[in-house]
Amino acid sequence: MKAFEALADPTRRTIVELLAEGELSAGELAARFSTSRPAVSRHLRVLREHGLVQTRDDGRRRLYSLDPEPLAELDEWLSHYRGFWTNRLDALSVELRRRRKETG
Repeated sequence: MKAFEALADPTRRTIVELLAEGELSAGELAARFSTSRPAVSRHLRVLREHGLVQTRDDGRRRLYSLDPEPLAELDEWLSHYRGFWTNRLDALSVELRRRRKETG
């Protein structure tokens, strides 16, 4: 559940999305943001500390990759609430169709 804290920041969520596509260096990640490289490095540190990213050295570069295990734990926790949202969204869909018929 530590993933919630790390993913609270939109920049960190974007980093996770980028790493879901494959390994990237800190420089490659920083190039995708308007913030400074040190700021991106701080976000990467938080993600590492929360177990969401892993690193490996590739010569002089450090490559970052996504560790999906904390996300699986988060998904498991959220699964308890999916039924609630599914029921609400189904009810909304029914109501929208009913109103379209009334106005159409």
